[in-house]
Amino acid sequence: MIPRLRFHGAAHAVTGSCYELEVGGGRILIDCGLFQGSKSERELNYGDFPFDPAKIDAVVLTHAHIDHSGLLPKLMKHGFSGPIHATRATIDLCSVMLPDCAHIQQMEVEHLNRRNAQRGRAAVAPIYSTDDAAKCMTLFHAREYGEWFKVANGIRVRFWNAGHLLGSASVEIEVEDAARPLRLLFSGDIGPAHKLLQPDPEAPADVDYLICESTYGDRERGEITPDRRRSLLLHEVRGALEANGPLIIPSFAVERTQELLVDLFYLMREGAIPKADIFVDSPLATRASTIFERHAGEIQEGDVLRQALNSREVRFTETVEQSKAINRLRGFYVVIAASGMCDAGRIRHHLKANIWRRNATVMLAGFQAQGTLGRILVDGADRIRIQGEEFQVKARIRQLDLYSGHADASELDDWVRQRLPIHKGVFLTHGEASGLSGLKSRVSAFVSANRIILPELDDAFDLGPMGAHQIDLNEPKRLLPGKVARLDWHNDLSQLLLDVSEAVGQQADERGRAAVIRRLRHALGSAKQN
Repeated sequence: MIPRLRFHGAAHAVTGSCYELEVGGGRILIDCGLFQGSKSERELNYGDFPFDPAKIDAVVLTHAHIDHSGLLPKLMKHGFSGPIHATRATIDLCSVMLPDCAHIQQMEVEHLNRRNAQRGRAAVAPIYSTDDAAKCMTLFHAREYGEWFKVANGIRVRFWNAGHLLGSASVEIEVEDAARPLRLLFSGDIGPAHKLLQPDPEAPADVDYLICESTYGDRERGEITPDRRRSLLLHEVRGALEANGPLIIPSFAVERTQELLVDLFYLMREGAIPKADIFVDSPLATRASTIFERHAGEIQEGDVLRQALNSREVRFTETVEQSKAINRLRGFYVVIAASGMCDAGRIRHHLKANIWRRNATVMLAGFQAQGTLGRILVDGADRIRIQGEEFQVKARIRQLDLYSGHADASELDDWVRQRLPIHKGVFLTHGEASGLSGLKSRVSAFVSANRIILPELDDAFDLGPMGAHQIDLNEPKRLLPGKVARLDWHNDLSQLLLDVSEAVGQQADERGRAAVIRRLRHALGSAKQN
């Protein structure tokens, strides 16, 4: 049987990574990640899988980030019982990240259900529980880089260090064939050359099909040395110091937080900035930091990371009360809190307390997906809504995209070139429209454009002897292509509510405000009639 590859996530978007490979009677998944971004995309997490989880033989996990691993407990909950293959470090990180993801869901749903009860709406359930996450961990099997292992009949796999995150991997797959094995390479997320804690990525050449991420396929950072990166961070920290207010850094709890701690520790140790409190306000980041310390011998700058984690300036907060107490402080201090795109976790509490203060600085330190609050801030919004509350943006909004775990356009170009020859085709995934088109333009310089494919969500391809052929399975799309990685109705509604509030507030008297409200009611009445 011709192998079949389906794209159940990270197709024209940067989250929800999930690829299904079917060979003969065997089926495996490469990743099973949570969707982030707009409400329309996040709702996919609550729907049915586009396959039967009980019929999946195994999962091969590239790394622990939630957009790659976050639906594994749901997969198990709905019938999957096979092995999940990952590196040892990935398993260690998942042991804290998946329960944390479940806990956040439960807290979010609890908050939502209180609001639903007030509005007379039905209660909703979390995607999975902390018990589900704990049970899921029993399915993990540790694998070493470079070790071949069988995952299903006719399919064997080995991992290569992707340089993206502690334990991250690119996945090489060989499918048995009468003449010669069919060779596939899934990039996972490829780390940049300037990655602080990880080595340069490795992977084999001479493959039949390459499935490659394109997050930064259209962006260049230029040459970034450790000194250059710390110099740019120093500039941002000094700006926050001059404003005499807090520096709020939305950050992924795993690796980016630890990288920021190392560089802030360097700057304080060298006297470039005065010593000040650095609050790591994330229970997940606290637990992840313990894992990083355990694996310090496997990573670059491991000794410095140990020193930073144990310095007297770094304070790890656990309880909600400790978190709230931070915002009673005055003057300069640093808060690093998840999530990195500002859509969940404690960072929203800190934004609510500070986004309206002129002396506060919010520094975004990585990619911000379309539809997220982080992207809305980067795009220059002057008013935002957080958990149903309206805020005017007066804080300094800065972006320092030097701590991303993703290779930029030229680094991706170089990485793909090093995989040559690529005999049958290249699939570009894990990117928004601009990243996909940017990397396709580069790769088409050495791979025929008709062999470069940009799959849409739930697309299926037969990997035939002459190349990939898209097939129509006559199944409805979970989300139409034009709705992926786009602002959706929920974003539009939030903006409308902000516009209504501003329009009413700008009126000089009650008569003017009443006139605006009357016109809005008339428009709503017309809409109901239609």
